[in-house]
Amino acid sequence: MQETLNYINENKQRFVDELFELLRIPSISADPAYKNDVLKCADVCAEHLRNAGADNVEVCKTNGYPIVFGEKLLDKSLPTVLVYGHYDVQPADPLELWRKPPFEPYIEKTELHPEGAIFARGSADDKGQFFMHVKAFEAMMKTNTLPCNVKFILEGEEEVGSVSLGDFVNENKEKLSCDCILISDTHIYSNEQPTVTTGLRGLSYVEVEVEGPNRDLHSGLYGGAVPNPIHVLSRMIAKLIDEDGHITIDGFYDNVETVSDAERADMNKLKDNPEEFKKSIGLNGVEGEKSYTTLERTSIRPTLDCNGIWGGYTGEGAKTVIPSKASAKISMRLVPYQTPEEITEKFTKYFEKIAPENVKVKVTPHHGGMPYVLPSDTKEFLAAKQAMETAFGKEVLPYRSGGSIPITAMFEKVLGAKSVLMGFGLDSDAIHSPNEHYGLFNFYKGIESIPLFFGNYSKK
Repeated sequence: MQETLNYINENKQRFVDELFELLRIPSISADPAYKNDVLKCADVCAEHLRNAGADNVEVCKTNGYPIVFGEKLLDKSLPTVLVYGHYDVQPADPLELWRKPPFEPYIEKTELHPEGAIFARGSADDKGQFFMHVKAFEAMMKTNTLPCNVKFILEGEEEVGSVSLGDFVNENKEKLSCDCILISDTHIYSNEQPTVTTGLRGLSYVEVEVEGPNRDLHSGLYGGAVPNPIHVLSRMIAKLIDEDGHITIDGFYDNVETVSDAERADMNKLKDNPEEFKKSIGLNGVEGEKSYTTLERTSIRPTLDCNGIWGGYTGEGAKTVIPSKASAKISMRLVPYQTPEEITEKFTKYFEKIAPENVKVKVTPHHGGMPYVLPSDTKEFLAAKQAMETAFGKEVLPYRSGGSIPITAMFEKVLGAKSVLMGFGLDSDAIHSPNEHYGLFNFYKGIESIPLFFGNYSKK
């Protein structure tokens, strides 16, 4: 391991320089205007894999953006780790809120990153994190210390729902066969308290529409006599959660996992600091489901949030209308053993039930995903925990994240392998937001930890 560490230390600046090259490519999968940039990014990722020592590197066509594959097979008797990452990024809007252009990476010191952080769209989500694996693989290859087989799968549609990945995995089970899957698309609790993610919430995402009159109406001629869809929709959304933070949808909690008191106690060892939490997001107070801590509310409990709402006139000046329609987008984060199909159906029935008779309602399901849990007594978790404890020099705790990575459940179902969620970002890294960044400390700790994981996993 020391030889591998020496190689990493000798090449730190080059690793960052190469990451900058990747970050300069605006591989925004949601916007067709960036199609050529997404395709270019796939080619650049493939070239990095080849240069690192991977064999059989391919840019595989799909119905959407390509999937980059590469592998190094040493011996069939050795375990195989499949590394997953994504090279597409979120749109950078609103551009005016970035301190510098989002695809011109730079390093700046911050309070949480005194050694400096890399500012750019995709730095933490997920280019900086999957690139750690490429560089760790390179270090093991150059020092002849790779202890097991490794495969890479890098997709270009994660930020738009991984629409082509499921078909690709189902059609390439043999090519992707493995013993475990290693993913760095999550975060640790803090640099002082490193963690391995053991759970992710699922997702049900819907769009709702309330329709009143058959056209926009003059608010002077009709006001006070007809239902206003914006008012109706607002009241309906308000009815979805009661004053105790409890979601009121019929049967919503029927299949929610009961987490033991012992596991809840372990979870709260993470030293939740309410004041720091409020300060980090500029709030004077927090709220949520009664009888649960902030850590529990954001990890082991399901949620419902209105993500956007619109209707009527929102342009410059005044236009006095009662709108014909009002709409909203609503997301529900799910926990084991809820399913997106079940929750979407229950939401739809309840939303239709609470609608007044004088309006029409429409619920349109969008994407969803299953929750995922990796038990903390598994071979995969212990290999990651021990690797990070060696790299950080600190105890590593299990951590359930509130986010969703729907592909983890799909991977396990199709490939029969557990996913290890060994991310190194911080939840304050502003992913999906202006001024996204990723700490140099975290980037380097990831590159150091990954070879240790490979070594630990290969021994067990």
